[in-house]
This record gives sequence, C-alpha cells and structure tokens, in this order.
Amino acid sequence: MSCILRRLTLKSFIFIVFGLMVIPAGSQDVPKVYNNIIAKDGSYFFVNRGDTLPELVPPTKYGLSAMMGNPQGTATGISFDFRDSTFNGTLYFGFIPYGDSKHPMPVYFRQSLAINRGLVEINIPLYLSGTYDMVGWEVNQSGTLGYRVVNAVGDFIYDGIVSFRGAGPFEIDYTIVEGPFVNNVGPHGGVISFQTNLPVRTTLKVGPLDIREPRQVTHHEIEVNGLEPDSLYAYTIEYGENEVSYHFRTSPLPGTRKPFTFAYCSDSRAGQGGGERSIFGANAYIMKKIMALAMQKRISFMQFSGDLINGYLTNSEEMHLQYANWKRAIQPFAHYLPVYISMGNHEAFVRMFIDTTNHAIYQIDRFPFETESAETLFAQNFVNPVNGPESEDGARYDPDTTAIDFPSYKENVFYYIHDNVAVIVLNSDYFYAPTSLAINRTGGGLHGYIMDNQLEWLDKTIADLEADVNIDHVFVTQHTPCFPNGGHVRDDMWYAGNNDFRPWVAGRALPFGIIQRRDQLLDIIVNKSSKVRAILTGDEHNYNRLHLTPETKIYPELYFPTRINLTRSIYQINNGAAGAPYYAQELTPWTPFVSNFTTQNALVFFHVMGKSIRAEVLNPDTLEEVDNFWLVEP
Repeated sequence: MSCILRRLTLKSFIFIVFGLMVIPAGSQDVPKVYNNIIAKDGSYFFVNRGDTLPELVPPTKYGLSAMMGNPQGTATGISFDFRDSTFNGTLYFGFIPYGDSKHPMPVYFRQSLAINRGLVEINIPLYLSGTYDMVGWEVNQSGTLGYRVVNAVGDFIYDGIVSFRGAGPFEIDYTIVEGPFVNNVGPHGGVISFQTNLPVRTTLKVGPLDIREPRQVTHHEIEVNGLEPDSLYAYTIEYGENEVSYHFRTSPLPGTRKPFTFAYCSDSRAGQGGGERSIFGANAYIMKKIMALAMQKRISFMQFSGDLINGYLTNSEEMHLQYANWKRAIQPFAHYLPVYISMGNHEAFVRMFIDTTNHAIYQIDRFPFETESAETLFAQNFVNPVNGPESEDGARYDPDTTAIDFPSYKENVFYYIHDNVAVIVLNSDYFYAPTSLAINRTGGGLHGYIMDNQLEWLDKTIADLEADVNIDHVFVTQHTPCFPNGGHVRDDMWYAGNNDFRPWVAGRALPFGIIQRRDQLLDIIVNKSSKVRAILTGDEHNYNRLHLTPETKIYPELYFPTRINLTRSIYQINNGAAGAPYYAQELTPWTPFVSNFTTQNALVFFHVMGKSIRAEVLNPDTLEEVDNFWLVEP
C-alpha cells in the first residue's frame, strides 16, 4: 500500500501534533540530494515556501528491546520488566517443545498473567510442573518458554522466546530469539542466520563441516560452503549448553532442469479482524497459513516482495519490533528453506516535518543513509545476496561524486539462481519520499520509480542471463505494478496516466517521468529478453494476472512522449494478497487483459518442469483454487 500523505483530517492532525518532539540533528550534514532541509542549532528543519518547519516525530509507543521484557531469573521463575510504568496488559506463556514438532511453536498454558505497571513474573513450579511439564524441565533443569505480550485493550504487541536453567532459583540461559533462518542457498551451501539474547560463540555443524564462530556475538550470519548440490543436509547449532537441529537442501547445479516449485506473495502488513491478523505491524495469521501451505507444497524457496509491515515510522526500535513480529511468523518454517525478501513502501523509515498552519505533513527517507535509512534498517533485519548495484552515487544527477549522497542497494536489489530459473529483485521504493506532491521541495525517490543506476544494472543482468545457457526462465519482481489494477491506479508506474511524476534530486527533476521509466523497464525485460516470463508485483492488496501483449493498451488518450512497441507477450502477476486490507478492481486502459481478480488471500506457486512452467494460485486460508494456468506451455 502507498501511504502518500496529501492531507490530514483535523482529528488525526491534532493527535499527531500534540505528541511530537523536536529531534536533535547531531553533527551530521544534510545529504546534498535533498533541498530545503537544513541543520540548525542541533536540529533539522524543512524550509517550505518561507516557513521553517522543525523535524517532529510521534513519541515511541513500543520498541523491540522494551517489549522483549528484559527477562530475569528469580527464585521461582522468570520476571519481565517492560520498562514502562504505564504499560498494563496480559502475558500469555507456554513451553516450546523442541523435538516434538518439525515446526516448534509455543503451546500456551491455560492461564495468563496480568502485566501491571510494566511488570510480571511467571512462577514456573506453580504453573508448569507435573502434568504441565511437557518438556521435562523438572528433570533436565532447563527449558524454553514462548510468551506473548498483549496490551490493555487486547492488541497483540510481541511474541518472545526465552530459555532458562535451574529448578529454583532460575537463571536466563542463552536463547535463539530469532531464527535460525536458511538464507542464500546455492549448490554448495548458503548462510544460516539467527539472533541470540546474549553474546555467545556458537558452533554450526552441517554435513562434514564444523564451523566455530570466531567470537561472541548476538547477531550470527554463518556462511556455509563445500556441500554437494541438490542434497539434503541436517544442521545443528550449538550455543552454550543448548543445541537445535533442522535441515535444508542445497540447490541443483544451474541447468540441471530438475522439476521444482517456488512460491510468491507480497503485502502482509497488519490487517483487520483482530488477533494475530495484527501483531504490531504484521499479519502473522495469514503469514503462518502461507508458510504452512508452502511447506506442504514442498517449495524450494519463496519470494516475498515488500510491505511486510506497517512501517512509516521514525523510531528504529519500533521498526525492529515490527520486523521481529514478521520474522516470528515465518520462523518455524524458514528453519528449512530460504525466503528472499525485498522492500516496499511500507518499509519506509522517515524524517518527518509538519506544517501546523496548513495541516500538511512532509516525509523523506531518513539520513544519515549509512546508518539510518530505510534501506539500512532493512539490511540489518534480513540476509539477502549482495550482487546488486552499489547505490545511485555516480549517477548523472549525483550532486557530489566525492560523497555518499544516496542510500545503499546492499541486500535490497539483487538476483539469485535456482537450477534453470533466475529471479531479479528490484527496489521500486528506493530513496523513497512518501509525500509525492512536495517532492520538488524536499527531493527524494518516487513511489514506483526505478532510478538510473538500478536500471542500468538490470539491463546488464538481463543481458548476462540471456547469454547463460543454463538459465531458461527469468522472473523480475518489484513491489509496485507496472500496470496497477486496484488500489494504486493513482500512483505505482501509472499515476493516473500522468508522466509528470518523477524523483527530484538536489532541487532538480529527473529527465524521465514515471511512464517513460516504465517503458524503459519494459524495453529491457520484454524487448531485450526472451527469457523473462513474468514481472511479479504487489502493493495492490489483491491477486490478478495481466496478459501484457503488443495489443494491450498501456497509455492515456493524450500522451506525447515516444511510445514503446512491445515485441512479445509476458505476464504481470500481482499478488499483494498476503494479509493487508483489500483493494477492489478499478478501470484502466488494460482492464480487458486482466483476469482472475480476487481480494481473497492468495499464494502463487510456480511449478517449474524444465522448459515449461505451470502457475497455481491457492487461498492459504481456505485452500481453494484461485487460478491455474500455463505460464510456459510444454
């Protein structure tokens, strides 16, 4: 979804204004790519048509470190301190019986506990002994609890994990609080990543490998090399006196052409309906359904293309909390296979300025880019390939070739290969300034726009894959549709047919408008490629497929720039139906070429069988079929 804020209701405006504070600027200069943003007297300001607007931010309501609860061992169990004396709510808790299930999840105890003034304690012998000791902690003097934090009005805030030792007194043990996740799988290995509550030096055992980390850390990314292609490997992580074991399969050598299936979806930010449909920023209910169905279909990998969370935040702790909730939803399944993740507009992490006189809000990508941009926070939370472009530094519109003027593309633009399929991941919300109508005054990237260096990288990558005899099929994915159909006809790569929309850098508009840039993208993936089968998109919270042919109408009635002539047909497959609130279909020039539009939840499967591909779309909530067609016929 695009939250391009053009106006505020009086109620929401008053709510925002009365909870804001000025943010100190520190010593960081304003990147030259922005205009009318200044640093003065330790703060940042936006100079808007003569008015100097200070940077403002809503107070942090919940943050990851606070909502983890700072668990401590006590004489009778585990105490939690949420570091907020005004926080009241409920704590649900229960053992995670590792070894009892392939996908270990908490089994919550029949009784919950009240959180009063930010404090609560679980009495383990009182509640979880005897009949309720499913993990044998009384004998082993160790165990792991899952806990769920709910606020006073019933909103789910965080799902946590904590391990303990002892039988009274108790102590907090080393705990894997996120993961492990299987990442970047190739024919000879991959990366195993996870987060621990305390610094610890771990050992990863996989196949013939015994990999000991060089030092104690809390964030672990362990690279695995030297394995055999297309082989199933068990792996064990030893941390302190604990260990967990799972497995993953290496990919075949490129060009093996062995049948396999992969899945695609997008847009899982918090939905309506209560409960797990909204765990502070993420629709955990549908994501669990999606992952369970994907495992049942024995997929090799999943591509998830943006809007994981609500985002649009100014505080990193809140962003990390929302990302943590999303990762927790996929965690029991992502122990076994890679989920490649890319950015959408709701991954926005912003600096915000408010004009109280005109009731207007202005947002830009947060800086300094190296440490605080949306792209940087995304890279801190996910592990993706790093074979993409560096940034937009050095582009023709770079105002200073000696400085870092743009965010990094590291881990948000990349490609990966599985057997005879390549997936190219683009970032159509790079350097994103959400307030598009003021972009000429602030500078920033436009929702839906692929900037120059990224487009050049795509052109080269497509050319390389065209020449690769081991690759038969290429998929290109970006968050925003080239041809929106419901919910984003006013933006994405269309903007209601208005080509005037484009990014602004250092006070100047880029030379190509959004529709021209769309056509340049299409020229690369359609006219310059014979292997691109589909562009996979989201942003619009629905499923549909567009058959893009040379006969498809793709322009407004009045359009004066050069028009592209497409030389072949491909599909745009939109699946933004992973739990975010729905959008109905709208009328566009290409509507006659759109089929199977639905607002129901959907998961797309691509069954790759050598040179042919069949697409199957299922509703993960009801398991009914949504669509089924040959993408590439035998």
